[in-house]
Amino acid sequence: MSDATETPARPGSEPLIEVSDLHITYGRRGAIRRGRGVQAVQGVSLTLTAGRTLGLVGESGCGKSTLIRSLFGLSPVASGTIRAFGKDITRIPPRQRRQFGGRMQMVFQDPYSALDPRMTVHEIVAEPLRITGAYDRRAIDELLDRVGVSAEMAARRPGEFSGGQRQRVGIARALALNPKVLVLDEPVSALDVSIQAQILNLLDDLQKDLDLSYLFVSHDLSVVRHVADDVVVMQAGRFVEEGPIGQVFDHPEHPYTRTLLDSIPHVDFA
Repeated sequence: MSDATETPARPGSEPLIEVSDLHITYGRRGAIRRGRGVQAVQGVSLTLTAGRTLGLVGESGCGKSTLIRSLFGLSPVASGTIRAFGKDITRIPPRQRRQFGGRMQMVFQDPYSALDPRMTVHEIVAEPLRITGAYDRRAIDELLDRVGVSAEMAARRPGEFSGGQRQRVGIARALALNPKVLVLDEPVSALDVSIQAQILNLLDDLQKDLDLSYLFVSHDLSVVRHVADDVVVMQAGRFVEEGPIGQVFDHPEHPYTRTLLDSIPHVDFA
């Protein structure tokens, strides 16, 4: 079939991150070979497509953090594959991983411990650019302004900021290398509800303005319902349900999903 007659891809259909039948096992090497290791992640598969937000939900200890750490080469993959931007990164060495590492960045849960207290805000955001030899003071000031931190505040250290302000700095640092994907690990769980709304609205604006894709990890389903297009529900290292957010939340099929949904308090993030 010629190019002229091919059907163009739908917006948002480009796969950026593809995890296929992933298994992650912890323990001594001999114990793992004998099948006695701890199976933290068991046969999970997911796809994050361009311009969309995929929510990953489940209770603490279900394997969410282990899974997202594997995207950055920080969890030992026993089997399965992880493809990022079309390349299998499952077992590539760190030097090769750094060649495209800027395209996927992490925003951490705790804005108090994620920032070096000895560095100024400007230095924190500038660090990734200095490492890559792309430092630009004006670009950093513009980036801080985009997340709601004025250039006048850039000379201060994290201890002088509130939790919400620190999370804004963390988001700015994650954006410094112009990534296409942000992995957001419980990004608002340490914040008051009113501040949560501000950060979620900021993330929504950034996604639209910068054409970002989000993997949004949380135990809080009320937050996930507000931000996600699609959702996967994780229990004891496995995915038990997945689909469009409206389908899963309005018509849950798995008992565990129904239990989680029954526990949601109503919170308005508008």
